[in-house]
Amino acid sequence: MSPVPVQAADMSLAAMHCTRCADGFEPNEKIVNSNGELWHTQCFVCAQCFRAFEDGIFYEFEGRKYCERDFHVLFAPCCNKCGEFVIGRVIKAMGASWHPQCFRCQMCAKELADTGFIRNQNRALCHECNAKVKAEITGRYMCHKCHGVIDDAPLRFRGEVYHGYHFNCTACGVELDSTAREVKSRPGLTANDMNELYCLRCHDKMGIPICGACRRPIEERVVTALGKHWHVEHFVCAKCEKPFLGHRHYEKRGLAYCETHYHQLFGNLCFVCNQVIAGDGKFVI
Repeated sequence: MSPVPVQAADMSLAAMHCTRCADGFEPNEKIVNSNGELWHTQCFVCAQCFRAFEDGIFYEFEGRKYCERDFHVLFAPCCNKCGEFVIGRVIKAMGASWHPQCFRCQMCAKELADTGFIRNQNRALCHECNAKVKAEITGRYMCHKCHGVIDDAPLRFRGEVYHGYHFNCTACGVELDSTAREVKSRPGLTANDMNELYCLRCHDKMGIPICGACRRPIEERVVTALGKHWHVEHFVCAKCEKPFLGHRHYEKRGLAYCETHYHQLFGNLCFVCNQVIAGDGKFVI
């Protein structure tokens, strides 16, 4: 609050005295009027450092006036994050004081002043991140839409996991579950069909093959072997689990093997040099 200097001659001298020193005023002396209280100009100073108020600005606390610096030092809390004085709205949380914009989730950095927070292992977390931590601890997934823990198998869509009941089949409208299939861009599909979810029944009608390993639709190159369809990267040796990537494979008892492990497991190695005895074609037993 800025004081207002006035001339003593403008007022009744008998009724005037300085609030600080209680002395009267000289005729035509400049005095300070602050909320009805009168002061000598030399008496209107900070109660802590006794210096005049810069630009007439002061802070008042319990009847005493302070310059901005001393008021901050004595009474204003310091922000636990930036270390600056907090003027105005103060957030009291986690045993400290914060600027509203400095009090943020310690995982995603979202501001917490108006959304609330949860204390988790001495960290302030937003509700979404706290649910994510709980899901990781219990080995479960957290729904990307409602941020709740998924108790059953998740529905995977566009790289995220969800409760299935948040979606309906694009074709028939039935509520979906974890068995829903995501259809991406493929030749012959219209723009409306791309990156949408379908129930198993509607998906099967579209004739898109399912990978024998991951049970997800195969949108690009498909490998057909062992009576099933596979993503190229998922068709691997049953022993070393390296993808064949178009190279020769050997089949036995419903499994596929690379040449080296097929011969190691089923005896086609030279008794003397332990090297593979090369055949003249693909073995299918």
